[in-house]
Amino acid sequence: MKTSVRIVAGTLRGRKVECVVNPDLRPTPQRAREALFSILGGYLDGYRFVDVFAGTGVIGMEALSRGATRCLFIEKDPKLAINIERHVARFGVGLRTDILRVDAYRWAEQFLAPKEPTIVFISPPFPDFGARPADLGSMIRHLSAALVPGSILVLQAEEHDNLPGIATGDDWDIRVYGRNQLWFRRIPLPGEADHAETVDSEEKTDA
Repeated sequence: MKTSVRIVAGTLRGRKVECVVNPDLRPTPQRAREALFSILGGYLDGYRFVDVFAGTGVIGMEALSRGATRCLFIEKDPKLAINIERHVARFGVGLRTDILRVDAYRWAEQFLAPKEPTIVFISPPFPDFGARPADLGSMIRHLSAALVPGSILVLQAEEHDNLPGIATGDDWDIRVYGRNQLWFRRIPLPGEADHAETVDSEEKTDA
């Protein structure tokens, strides 16, 4: 089924990303997207952004719209990657993007973080929480260790028994929006407390 997803705010506000929705592609609901970017707030301005398991690419495009300096899209499906490339060119942000057609898990194993703070958004296919929990956990641990202080790691998930073993540690700030969950981890700056605040004062649970 063909549909479109609207960019909510910023320089690309109102632009629509067209995509074909199937059981393997579930764009992040607008409610969760709005919450994500409301929480990130000023962190976007001047930050690099990485959209892992990019799918439609609308999350990364929204980040560019709201002030991210550059976005890296990780998407192994050639058709989806071509669709992202077409949209960023049409929206005039192609020069601020990089698109890697590669398996996200393999990419994470070799990830070399930029020297400046970066926001990494991970939205895995939901079946992977049951089928590939070890790979997801390894991805999160590696990215957390590689990112420089001040960076933010965000995991989008739905409730699953494997989640506590995948996103280990007590430094996550978890927000719930119906069936969608957003897990935030900020890499502390030198001298900050181990569990520095990662988000704004928005309510943490909105069931």
